[in-house]
Amino acid sequence: MKGTPDKAKTIQEVALQAAVAYSLPHDMEPFLDETSYCHPPNCTFPFGTHVCLVEVDKDTGRVEVKRYIAVDDVGKVINPMVVDGQVHGGIAQGLAQALYENAVYDENGQLVSGSLMDYAIPTAAMVPTYETARTETPSPTNPLGVKGAGETGTIASAPAVVNAVIDALSPMGVKHLDMPLTSEKVWRAMNQK
Repeated sequence: MKGTPDKAKTIQEVALQAAVAYSLPHDMEPFLDETSYCHPPNCTFPFGTHVCLVEVDKDTGRVEVKRYIAVDDVGKVINPMVVDGQVHGGIAQGLAQALYENAVYDENGQLVSGSLMDYAIPTAAMVPTYETARTETPSPTNPLGVKGAGETGTIASAPAVVNAVIDALSPMGVKHLDMPLTSEKVWRAMNQK
């Protein structure tokens, strides 16, 4: 073929020669290495609000998310489906952290919730339909005007859920509960004497 070099090397062969440096000139050091630092003129942060409505069963302590609304500003949106997927997945992760996921250790530090039989991860049936929207305020610190989107759902959802539960339990004098808000933990808080 025209333009095909007479000799070729695989990436593994190039890496080996760079590492062992058998045939490098004496004034050159081995290894392929490059470092570059980016110092943007300023940082920008996405912003928004997440609101959660829950119902707590007074007999069992079970928390059911009845409605979840999220509005985020992640700057200029290049691919709406990707942004929506990141927000939806983040909300599911935050709901799981707030209500279900719990790493439990015994008195010797041994993990006793090390399988999916012991560590609750929500199923699709346990996650509500989200109502999402967004505004677009372009970031002034990059040419695309984009901001972060991957963490908005994760960061906002756990406190939104926990605050909704605490608000529901506040007439019973409950002011604080540590995550996860399992049914047993919520039931005990409601029935404290």
